[in-house]
Amino acid sequence: MSTPLAWTVVVLSVLLLTAMASLRLVQQYQRGIVFRFGRVLEKVRQPGLRVIIPIVDRMAKVTMQTVVMPVPAQGAITRDNVTLTVDAVVYFRVVDPIKALVNVRDYGRAVLQVAQTSLRSVIGRADLDTLLSDRERINTELKAAIDAPTEKPWGVLIERVEVKDVALPDSMKRSMSRQAEAERERRARVIAADGEYQASRRLADASRAMAATPGAFQLRLLQTVVDVAAEKNSTLVMPFPVELLRFFAQLTEAKAAEQAPTVPDDLRALS
Repeated sequence: MSTPLAWTVVVLSVLLLTAMASLRLVQQYQRGIVFRFGRVLEKVRQPGLRVIIPIVDRMAKVTMQTVVMPVPAQGAITRDNVTLTVDAVVYFRVVDPIKALVNVRDYGRAVLQVAQTSLRSVIGRADLDTLLSDRERINTELKAAIDAPTEKPWGVLIERVEVKDVALPDSMKRSMSRQAEAERERRARVIAADGEYQASRRLADASRAMAATPGAFQLRLLQTVVDVAAEKNSTLVMPFPVELLRFFAQLTEAKAAEQAPTVPDDLRALS
């Protein structure tokens, strides 16, 4: 009786081990690729508990999550011959697990190498002003340059590429600082000159309006006196209108002409 029981235990143990060897758990963020005698099966195993044939099949799991991969700082020369150091970050994920597992070995490292070379290439085609001001354009070109050799042959989709930091030499930083300061000074002078021009135009319009109404000069003079007197100054300086001086000058000339002695006609004829 002991021999059949022993064989039963052995058979059950073998079946249990076979069942355990044939079961594979695929997580929600993974996809299973089955190799049967070294040949890949076209059907991709979805998440869940999956069964394979022991010894005959071998399952490899590929992560479908988005991978955030930093690109080390790369020294590059821009189109306008400025040497700088640029680093970036690449967001990618696997869209075809069979290609990512079969067509390329260590697709993460392969994407990193493509990102480094593409970063140097894109920076070399752009000038410094574009790199600093139009960062979105650089990111788009960099994404297209990395995505072209990776999506179709490797089954990897580049979702996003961002340039993190641009390190400039100290001499270039000083030059850019002087340029920015000169630009701000130029704008300040242009704004001040434009303000003076507008003020002169308004003063000219005001003078023409006051010239049409002579009494406006006196009202303006009185308003100026009121404004000065409100400050409670010990000394009051009053502007004197030039028209009033001309009036007194004309009045003096008229009185002098009236008081001048008249010359008789016979003396005028003798002279």
